[in-house]
Amino acid sequence: MQRASSIVAAVLATALAGCSTMGTGEKWVTLIDGGKGLENFNPVGDANWRVEDGAIVADHKDSKPSAFLMTKESYADFVIKAEFWVSHDANSGIYTRCANGAAPTDTTCYEANIYDERPDPSYGTGAITNFVKVPELNRTGGQWNWMEVTVKGAHIEVRLNGKQTAVYDEATKMKSGPFGLQYAQGVVKFRKVEIKPL
Repeated sequence: MQRASSIVAAVLATALAGCSTMGTGEKWVTLIDGGKGLENFNPVGDANWRVEDGAIVADHKDSKPSAFLMTKESYADFVIKAEFWVSHDANSGIYTRCANGAAPTDTTCYEANIYDERPDPSYGTGAITNFVKVPELNRTGGQWNWMEVTVKGAHIEVRLNGKQTAVYDEATKMKSGPFGLQYAQGVVKFRKVEIKPL
């Protein structure tokens, strides 16, 4: 009898634990993992995106404008986590809520910038280009890094390797759209990219 009571208690505890997570938001969706995931994106522009050494890599483009991997899905409120490696001269970024996924720009999307050697360093790595400058230079070249971008309502927050680098609370111009991984110059690698709708 005592054993039966213990089993019932364990089942109830498990059920209640499951209920406590219901309605708290969506789960993380992995879009890139160890070089797998190109099928989750539409290429825009002429970068040579490919799988190499467990990452999705680009190191050349044939056209002057930036090139992108744009998600096939659109998102409004979400968190993105991206593990990336860039050369010291690389120009990359994570573009969110793009108004036109076929022709993304840093004025029709919100860009969390990855650009250590940007000529105007105020919008360098960790900034939200055209909207929020960085208070200090962030160096990411030659090492693996994590960028986390939270977009919810009018709020955007960028974190680089766990450190908050930019916050914007007036993001009302673009409300939803696909997000994109940019290639503009240098060597750019993405090893893991996840998104969690909010």
